[in-house]
Amino acid sequence: MKEILAFVCIVFGMQIAHGQQVINGSITHDGMQREYILYVPASYNGTTAVPLLFNFHGYTSNASQQLVYGDFRPIADTAGFLIVHPQGSLDNNGTTHFNVGFGGSSTDDVGFTSDLLDTLIAQYQIDEDRVYSTGMSNGGYMSFHLACNLSSRFAAVASVTGAMVPTTLNNCGATHTTPILQIHGTNDGTVPYDGDIWTSSIPDVLDHWVTYNNCNATPVIEQVPDADPSDGSTVERYSYTDANGCVLVKHYKITNGGHTWPGSIVNLGGTNYDIDASQEVWDFLSQFDINGVIGNCEPLGLDETSNVQLSVLPNPANNVLNVEGLTEEMEFQLITLEGKVLLTGKIGPLNNQVSVSKIAAGSYLLKVGKQTIEVVVRH
Repeated sequence: MKEILAFVCIVFGMQIAHGQQVINGSITHDGMQREYILYVPASYNGTTAVPLLFNFHGYTSNASQQLVYGDFRPIADTAGFLIVHPQGSLDNNGTTHFNVGFGGSSTDDVGFTSDLLDTLIAQYQIDEDRVYSTGMSNGGYMSFHLACNLSSRFAAVASVTGAMVPTTLNNCGATHTTPILQIHGTNDGTVPYDGDIWTSSIPDVLDHWVTYNNCNATPVIEQVPDADPSDGSTVERYSYTDANGCVLVKHYKITNGGHTWPGSIVNLGGTNYDIDASQEVWDFLSQFDINGVIGNCEPLGLDETSNVQLSVLPNPANNVLNVEGLTEEMEFQLITLEGKVLLTGKIGPLNNQVSVSKIAAGSYLLKVGKQTIEVVVRH
């Protein structure tokens, strides 16, 4: 996470456009002032209860960096959920962290999370049956830690580049069926895919939740289309189903992927761009509430639209981007490298153009469905 610090500090200072929707808050827990950043989408009206997603940062990182690096804001704007980004405290080495049962920390982050949840419930209309947790690295560990130690309050969790420490895995106190999503690279040099003395392996984490959730031990394995061959990595999706055929445990195994957030606008070495981790996390978690599956089970098989390889011509462009390869109407977003959404709309086979005549020259991200393409505008 140290590689992210300088870049994201600049990025966070540039995301003023979200100012009216970003709230910096704090609570006192165990005599310590604990801070957080809350994102409230414009669609929130205060009359309808909405889901809440906890998004925990990694070791050495902070809440403002996670807000940008593992960005759920564009998704929340459409899906209508709140996002809270808790700020970790300093450990004995003076480094920001969340206490997940390893390293000698005495910070009560489970209690802090519970108090923060109580605070937000008192201030906002939150659907208490649809509270979720995700995070990067140490934040992924924290999400699993909550699934085991604050089970009654979290419906489902997801981890990106995190895992479980052996103490948490061997003493997990989950009290209800808990769907989990794990996204992890095989070349992760910070949290080894095959584990270490201090961290459980990803296969062991999956085995634990497959067994606990009474899933079939044999997964359905699918190859995700290599949408960006230049990223140097490929993705397989592992789906574990219960007796009803519902996918309760899912894993995206990123071969040659590093300790990074797939699809992030912060393009670090080893980042995979075949999937958008934020979108995959929300698509998975949002299927569940504290009582289980909402409605029907997720169908097995990759989204057919993910097999469609899109391209943009010309690129660089002066006035118009032509999106080639569309087979149906899809939503698009033109996003700055800092995460600000400039344009939104729909395009399809008969109207495949995005006008950029009023967009300043520079590099941008064009997101169409689940695919993201870097584009350059020149005038």
